[in-house]
Amino acid sequence: MSWMDKDPSTLLQRCFVIGLIGIILCIIPLVNMAMAVFDPAKLVFLNGFGLLAQLVALSIAVYVIRMRKIAEGPKDKAKSLIIVLAVAVVFFILQ
Repeated sequence: MSWMDKDPSTLLQRCFVIGLIGIILCIIPLVNMAMAVFDPAKLVFLNGFGLLAQLVALSIAVYVIRMRKIAEGPKDKAKSLIIVLAVAVVFFILQ
């Protein structure tokens, strides 16, 4: 059984966790630039991994919306997750 065949609530939990990890990975270089703890050139790769994680979470949320025969509750949660993740992706791309 594939992990994409799970119920929508499980997929949305995974989407939330992956998106949160992506946002944290993108925030670490920003905090480092403000505090200058490490060399900023060494932490730039975290932005790429963070954006990748956010895009994976965004694709999972879109997958949940496109599922057939699910209740409105998970669809509403998926829509709100899409909005939050899209704003985060745009913010971290434009930083």
